[in-house]
Amino acid sequence: MFLELKNSTIGYKTKLIQEVTTSLDKGEICLIIGNNGVGKTTLIKSLLHQIPLLSGELLLNQQNIKAISYQSIAEQIAVVFSKAQIPMHYTLKDLISLGKYIHYPYYFELNEKDRQEVENIIESLQLAAYKHFPLQKLSDGNLQKAFIGRALAQNSPMIVLDEPTTHLDEENKIMILQLLRNLAKDQKKLILFSSHDWRLAKEFADKIWFIKDRRLFSGITEEILMHHEELMNPKFFDINPSFVSPPILAPSLAKEMLQSFLRKNFKKDLSGIKFNFKDGFWEVQHHDSKEICNSFKDISDLITKYH
Repeated sequence: MFLELKNSTIGYKTKLIQEVTTSLDKGEICLIIGNNGVGKTTLIKSLLHQIPLLSGELLLNQQNIKAISYQSIAEQIAVVFSKAQIPMHYTLKDLISLGKYIHYPYYFELNEKDRQEVENIIESLQLAAYKHFPLQKLSDGNLQKAFIGRALAQNSPMIVLDEPTTHLDEENKIMILQLLRNLAKDQKKLILFSSHDWRLAKEFADKIWFIKDRRLFSGITEEILMHHEELMNPKFFDINPSFVSPPILAPSLAKEMLQSFLRKNFKKDLSGIKFNFKDGFWEVQHHDSKEICNSFKDISDLITKYH
């Protein structure tokens, strides 16, 4: 195994995650999930030996991380933090090229192979139109992709990313996650990333590290989700305790959106009204009457008339 945690307790002054024993190997992609404040970023910093373990062992490529130099850790693990400092007077291409200098002195000139690899990374991230842009002029999304590009240019066996899809739209999220999965499978890299957008991210992750109640639950993605029902069935905010949902016959998305609309707008028992989504329209039945509504506004007007 490339990365191993043995009976490890993780935290900064206080214990955040206790007695962790788990491992990951090259070729795997693992998602870290958990609520804010449970220790996701602290865990990542512990893996980089920026924060020492409170107890236990951390092995990187079968070596205790305490015995590895910071230079060697940096060569083996590329990192992208969600809040990274932006270098002044750098273009996007300059930033991505920086990933190569983990292997060279700062005064070294990149060879043709390195330069071509940087160009390939820029293309793969769909950033060619921005490669000469100053970093300060990039959108948040393109800046995030540029920092990911720097990590890719480092060409390390392991890449750790803290919220890599922050600031990205849906299309770019999928593109980044697909790129990371391809790296794991085609180049046998270990990819470990945290994300709040786990519904999308889980499609690309082989394994999940789920942090809850100071414990880390690790395993194959689908098995972790099966054993932690709260991940698949998030709790709704009870903003309207007097609301009683009506019977709704509709596809899951349409049903959820109608429930959301009704819950926000009606503090009453609507169980006597039946809704059926059919051919793009809502069929609304109340006692013996049945009417067709084209929109939620029509439904709102109809309920107001009923009550």
